[in-house]
Amino acid sequence: MNRGEHEPFQQIFENLESLADKISEVLTCPVTIEDANHRLLAYSSHEPGIDPARMATIVGRRVPEKVINSLWQEGVIPRLLESDDPIRISPINDVGLGNRIAISIRNNEEILGYIWLLEIDKHLDQEAFEQLKRAAKAAKTKLLQFQVHKQKEEQGHQEFFWQLLTGYMKSNTSIKDKAEKLHIKLPECYQVLVFRFDQKIDDNLYKQIQYILTTLQRIRIISHVTDRSRLVLLISSSDDPTFKESLTEFMMVFTTQMEERFQSFPIESACGSLMKGDYSKVEKSYQEALTVLRLKRKFPIELQHTYHYHDMGFYLYLPWLYEKKKGENMGNPHLQALRRYDQENGTHLYHTLEIFLSLDCNVKETAEKLHVHINTLNYRLKRIEEISRVHLKSMDQKVSLYLDMKAEKYEE
Repeated sequence: MNRGEHEPFQQIFENLESLADKISEVLTCPVTIEDANHRLLAYSSHEPGIDPARMATIVGRRVPEKVINSLWQEGVIPRLLESDDPIRISPINDVGLGNRIAISIRNNEEILGYIWLLEIDKHLDQEAFEQLKRAAKAAKTKLLQFQVHKQKEEQGHQEFFWQLLTGYMKSNTSIKDKAEKLHIKLPECYQVLVFRFDQKIDDNLYKQIQYILTTLQRIRIISHVTDRSRLVLLISSSDDPTFKESLTEFMMVFTTQMEERFQSFPIESACGSLMKGDYSKVEKSYQEALTVLRLKRKFPIELQHTYHYHDMGFYLYLPWLYEKKKGENMGNPHLQALRRYDQENGTHLYHTLEIFLSLDCNVKETAEKLHVHINTLNYRLKRIEEISRVHLKSMDQKVSLYLDMKAEKYEE
């Protein structure tokens, strides 16, 4: 037997496809090679009878999300992240996954990708496992070259996205021309999403983010960039009313999977308005998302389940209201009277009024929230009217008080 038969992977392969074919030839199993984010890079030929998971991966050019989720739930991906050796995977019938052997392709501690073998009519032995380890080393060089190419492409996309976010490019025609040169397909409708983490996004966290963004296949991401602790996404959107729900679900699932899989997660997320056609308005959608984040930091309880710019309601006007009152020294005399009375008498009438208004003037709910008897609450409300000289049955006065309270809280 010649050296090539003993060491079939110690040769120069023209591309990953030829390597996948060689692995399949040596180990007599269908093979797929994926990048670190489960995008299909190459696959070998196969006979009829392969399982649905392999077929869906080949057709979609990436592993289906439901398959990835199952592999995490079964502990397969964590084992691949930790081990240099091949691992055997039992069938997961719910997602159409048959018997598998998988090995990670590594560059020191960095995961570059994976090789997957489908066991159909044979059971691979230890010698086959050793051959697979040699194949993974052969794949490393090719994946490093692929990684450099992808990084250069990504840098060009990110530079283009920053030009849109900062309003550097004003002409929609020039924007579309540049996108075409970069091979970026711009959809008719788009939005900007922003996630804020409680730490600076370093290289390790960025790789984790890329993994989740790639494997979550619920929306199309056109481009993304990071800015200190923020992740900014440009996504393909739709004016279909159901898409808004899908987008909210995406933000929630992204946060959940970051936490469950990597113990890192964004503490806030926000979305700017849907824009149509004109990509010179990317900056506007971005600034709207940042406005939502600022307001969520000011009002974390009130806005904890609010993500979209046009769902912010009157909160959008609080910065303007605050600046207006600050510039003209326009404090609310009714609220000032309540604050003075509380300070002088050790009472909490201001807080009582705030809770009462926030609960839509519902006496029963307010009493329960404050842990007081309804009679006690009614007495406090009467004192509030006497001290502040307001009428709590007047909608105009209640709205004015509520907005001024929120503006004061915005200032704090």
